[in-house]
Amino acid sequence: MATPASKASSSSLTASGGIGRSLRRGEHLLWLSGSALALAFLLIAGLLVLVITSGAAHFWPHPLTMADRAGKPPVIGILTNEQEEKRDVEGNVLKTAQVQFKAGNRDLNGFDFVWVQAAELANFRTPPEIVALERQEYGDFYGFLDAVEHRGQVIAQGAEAWPALQREREGARALAAQARRLQKDDIGEVNMLMERERLRLRRAKLDGGAKINSAEAEAKLAAHHAEYERLRGESDRLAAQAAEYVAVMRSAEGQTKKVRLADIVRAFRPNQMTTTEKWGHYFSRAAEFVYGEPRESNTEGGVWPAIFGTVMMTIIMSIAVTPFGVIAAFYLREYARQGPVVRMVRIAINNLAGVPSIVFGVFGLGFFVYFIGGGIDRMFYPELLPTPTFGTGGILWASLTLALLTVPVVIVATEESIAAVPRGTREGSLALGASKFQTICNVVLPASVPGILTGVILAMARGAGEVAPLMITGVVKLAPELPIDGHWPLLHLDRKFMHLGFHIYDVGFQSPNIEAAKPMVYTTTLLLIVIIILLNLAAIRLRDRIRKKYQTGAF
Repeated sequence: MATPASKASSSSLTASGGIGRSLRRGEHLLWLSGSALALAFLLIAGLLVLVITSGAAHFWPHPLTMADRAGKPPVIGILTNEQEEKRDVEGNVLKTAQVQFKAGNRDLNGFDFVWVQAAELANFRTPPEIVALERQEYGDFYGFLDAVEHRGQVIAQGAEAWPALQREREGARALAAQARRLQKDDIGEVNMLMERERLRLRRAKLDGGAKINSAEAEAKLAAHHAEYERLRGESDRLAAQAAEYVAVMRSAEGQTKKVRLADIVRAFRPNQMTTTEKWGHYFSRAAEFVYGEPRESNTEGGVWPAIFGTVMMTIIMSIAVTPFGVIAAFYLREYARQGPVVRMVRIAINNLAGVPSIVFGVFGLGFFVYFIGGGIDRMFYPELLPTPTFGTGGILWASLTLALLTVPVVIVATEESIAAVPRGTREGSLALGASKFQTICNVVLPASVPGILTGVILAMARGAGEVAPLMITGVVKLAPELPIDGHWPLLHLDRKFMHLGFHIYDVGFQSPNIEAAKPMVYTTTLLLIVIIILLNLAAIRLRDRIRKKYQTGAF
C-alpha cells in the first residue's frame, strides 16, 4: 500500500515531467509571444484612443465660463484643466488647488492660457452674451461685443451689434478674399511674366552671341510693371475697404479692443448655441482643418498643403522605388549566378534596411541635391545662378531619398514572391517555346505582382511617416505654393513642400505656444494615421484584384 510520502513524490515527478514536456514543446514561448502581442495591441489601441479623443474634441465649441476673482478682475475662458490640492503626511500643503482657463486675448495679455488659484475663484457662470472670435492672428478673443463701426462711425450697438457684426463680416471677408486673390493669382502671374523676361535678357547676355531685341524686351517689362502697379493699387483699395468695418470688443478686465471684421474667421456665442448649431460649427472647423491653409505659426487653420505634400511625395516615392526594386530582385533571383558575390549583395540589402533614416537624408542631400541638382542648374539654368533651382531641397529629391530608404523592403518582398511561383509553371512556359525573358514577363511577373505590391505597401507605410530625411532634403515649415499649379510644366518637382509628419514635429516641439499647439498635434496625428491607412487600403485592394486575376497554385 502506497504511503502518503510516496504519493507526494509520484505527483511531484509527474508535475516536473509535465513541465519538462511543456518546455520541450516550446509552450512557454507560445505564451510569451501571445502575451507580447496582446500587450502591443493594448498599447496601440490606447494610443489610438488618446489621439482620437484628444484630436476629435478640438473642433467642438466648448462653453465659455466666467468667474470672479478676489481683488482682481474676473476671468473668462474655457475650463481646460484642474489640479487638486496636495498635502504631506503632516497635513502641510505641498501644492494648492488650481484651475486652468483658455483665456484667449493673446494680444492683450501675452498668453492664451492662465492658471488661477481655486481659492480665488467664485461665482462660476456662463453668461449667454459672451462672444468668441476666431481671428486670423493672435488666436481667439473672448469678451463682450459693444458696437460695430464703419470708418470710425458707430453703425450698431447694444442688441443690434450682434446681427450687424454677422451681416457686415461677410462683406468685409469677401473684400479681403478678393484682395488676396488679386495678390496671389493676378499679381503672381504678372510677377512670373516679369521674371521670365528678365531671365531671358540675362541668358542672352550669358550666351554672348544670342540675338535678342532688347528694346522689345524692355517694352514688355515696362508693360508688365504698369499692369503690376494697377493690380497692386486695386488690391490695396479692396483691402482698405475691408478694413473699414470694425467690431468694438470689451474683455473681462474692461479693456477695449477693436477687431477688423475682415480678420474674424468665425464669430459665435457658444453659451447660446443649440446642439444643431454646435454640430454645424464642428463640421465647419473640421472641413477647414482638412481643406484650409495654416495660420498662427501652424497652430490654427488647416493642413491642406501638408496633406497634398504627403500624398504627392508618397506617390512619387512609390513610382520611383517599384521599378528599381523589382528589376534588382529579378536580376538577383533569375539572372545572377548564385555565389559569394550575390550572397554579399543580399546581406548588404538586408543591412540597408537597418541604417538610420537620417543617414539616407545626408546621402540624399549630398548626392541628389548638391551633385545632381547642382549639375542640372549649371547646365540648364545658368541665368538663375547663384540662386539654385534644383540645387536645393525639393519634393523630387525628398521622394528619391525615401525611395532609397525603402528599396530593400521591395527587393526582399519581390524575391520572396518570385521564389513562390511554382517551378512547373516556368517549365511549362519554356516547354511551349517561350524564351526566359518571355517567361519572366508573361508568367513569373504577373504571378508575383501581389507579392510585389505587398512590398510596395510596406514601403509606402514606412516612407509616409518618415521625417528625419525630409528635414534636409526639401520639407519646410510653410510652403506658400503647392508643387502643382496651372503653369508649365504643371508639376514643379523642384519646389519645397509641407509634410504631415514634419508638421507634427514642428507644431509639437518648435511652437512658441505649446499649450495652444497641443490640439493641432493630436488632430494632425489622427489625420496622418487616416491617410496612411487609406493609401494602404487602396494598395491592398489593388493587390487583391490582381491576385484573383492571376490565381495560381503559388497562392
